[in-house]
Amino acid sequence: MINSKEDYLYYLKRDKIALGKANASRPKIIHDEIWKFERLLRKTEYYHNCRKDILGKLYGTYLQVKYYHARLKHNTYIPLNVFGPGLSIAHFGSIVVNGNARVGENCRIQESTTIGATNGATIAPYLGNNIFLGSGARVIGDIRVADDVAIGAKLVLMLL
Repeated sequence: MINSKEDYLYYLKRDKIALGKANASRPKIIHDEIWKFERLLRKTEYYHNCRKDILGKLYGTYLQVKYYHARLKHNTYIPLNVFGPGLSIAHFGSIVVNGNARVGENCRIQESTTIGATNGATIAPYLGNNIFLGSGARVIGDIRVADDVAIGAKLVLMLL
């Protein structure tokens, strides 16, 4: 979780590397929508977690609205403070993550993926570091996934 400006900058750096943009200084005007989305996610997390002054709260609220609209536009529901540094979204499209889920560092997530809870439960999955989630993967319920695991395309892990 981002708890300081240093954390924020570290997350941005790690996400940039995970997306294969290590040599780029900033996103291109076109063709870098995923990088722009992840930067907005991290900036929103930073303002939500760290900036408690009045201007920070006002700007943070603006960022939350902007992030909400970006999620709708890209059909990618990723709540704040779920993913560790090194997030790499491969493709937009039908990514749904429960706000109670926790995912470690260096997660690569494909489209049509769900990380969620069952039947309105508040207990959601915990995924370790260096996780790959293939297209259509579903991780649902009180599941713990160890470090260095690839969850294949259309594979469903569920605990009812």
